[in-house]
Amino acid sequence: MSTIQSLFVTRLYRAALSDLGKAVDPSELEASCLSIADDDEAGQNWCEENGYPGYTSYASLTDLGWRFPIFKDLVKVLDKHVAEFAKDLQFDLGDKKLTLDSLWINILPEGGIHTSHIHPHSVISGTTYVAMPEGASAIKFEDPRSAMMMASPMRIKEARDEMKQFIYVAPNVGDVLLWESWLRHEVPMNMAEEERISVSFNYGWE
Repeated sequence: MSTIQSLFVTRLYRAALSDLGKAVDPSELEASCLSIADDDEAGQNWCEENGYPGYTSYASLTDLGWRFPIFKDLVKVLDKHVAEFAKDLQFDLGDKKLTLDSLWINILPEGGIHTSHIHPHSVISGTTYVAMPEGASAIKFEDPRSAMMMASPMRIKEARDEMKQFIYVAPNVGDVLLWESWLRHEVPMNMAEEERISVSFNYGWE
């Protein structure tokens, strides 16, 4: 009798921030993100010069966890979620550990998109969601085998999730998503009239 097994599984972690550690007040976090965006002239200039819709602190602020207490609290919770995901991934970390190496704010207005990308030089990447108005974009993940499928037919609409070429995940406010940094992803056009706000991060192996 023939058998079929799945090989080389891609894992996606999803949880509420409050599942591990102290809860982070989403309204306070949203107010902090908006206040920082208003004050960050360097970030605003970078976004304008690079045609980035909305606002990101990625290229301007590298010390959110040190500068603002609520982000310090957030990092403590994220550390616990990343440690839990690392166990699931069965990483052999040896005498090193996974540590936060970047944390940034994303504010995406109506019509804004974040094109397909990966996070080089990191091990685990993720996002926690601060404001997700009705109609806000889900995050879209791409099957990492896509570049090697060549002449493969499309999948049927009823394909199982693990067989689909793209997966859309619509998180809730207060959720955290984690994935390995090589997994290609994007944020399709935000169709909501209100801003979609999130905080993204990378963890490296040090």
